[in-house]
Amino acid sequence: MADRTPQADGSATDGDSDADGGGIRTFPFPTELAVGRVGMQVGPMGTGRTWHADAPLERVHRIDFHVVMLFTEGPVRHMIDFAEYEASAGDLLWIRPGQVHRFSRESAYHGTVLTMQPGFLPRATVEATGLYRYDLPPLLHPDPAQLAALQAALDQLHREYEDTATLPLSLHTAVLRHSLTAFLLRLAHLAASSAEASRQQTDSTFTRFRDAVEQGFAANHSVSAYADALGYSRRTLVRAVRAATGGTPKGFIDKRVILEAKRLLAHTDLPIGRVGAAVGFPDAANFSKFFQLHTGRTPVGFRAELR
Repeated sequence: MADRTPQADGSATDGDSDADGGGIRTFPFPTELAVGRVGMQVGPMGTGRTWHADAPLERVHRIDFHVVMLFTEGPVRHMIDFAEYEASAGDLLWIRPGQVHRFSRESAYHGTVLTMQPGFLPRATVEATGLYRYDLPPLLHPDPAQLAALQAALDQLHREYEDTATLPLSLHTAVLRHSLTAFLLRLAHLAASSAEASRQQTDSTFTRFRDAVEQGFAANHSVSAYADALGYSRRTLVRAVRAATGGTPKGFIDKRVILEAKRLLAHTDLPIGRVGAAVGFPDAANFSKFFQLHTGRTPVGFRAELR
């Protein structure tokens, strides 16, 4: 069973990738290595292993599935979407599909890792558990009671995952979905109960703006355009975004544009001009100025740091 044990990032030693030239790789969920070829894996974190022989863990890479790590030791430093997080024993990190991340050479990863393929759970469960709430923080700090409940749910899920002898595959998969849902509902409650998430959820104006930006940031950088499309005055939008994030609507839009630009620069070998065009800058020079203004680095310099 060792070849089916998920690694520190939910990978397996022989997992394939869909490399895009020399860019940072995207790794798919290794269904063929899961017990029973189901759409999830759960087990202890590995050490010193990689996704692929030429893709060490400390390289920036993108995943197309969910990864949840519950740490039993710390501190552990981990980069997600170009932000550094430090997790202690009892903390969790939740990495969602499409996010880029990187493991730390200096940190030892100990605990349990859960990986889940998009589509493994039904739509109603996906919505109830907020699987694609990218606005929620990836680092979670449960209190002792929450941690005990999460650990118990994860342990039960692990036992069901390993038990392939007492049920036919169809029932085994159904039991896994129910056990996984129980764990994710607890995890989603923890994420949503944080002060930041609570503030964001209470303001429907901000929620609608956030969702609109997520859909349109690649083409629309105008606060007034978003306000008009949503039926709000610009002043109403400014108040809502300030209450939810402490920033401005323009700053929120720019932050999302910069994140996508960083992902494309890290993940692909697209020319700088095409990266700019993909995030709404048809002129490469204007994109370079915008990127340097917000990051302090040129797009070329940022890409070179990751290679």
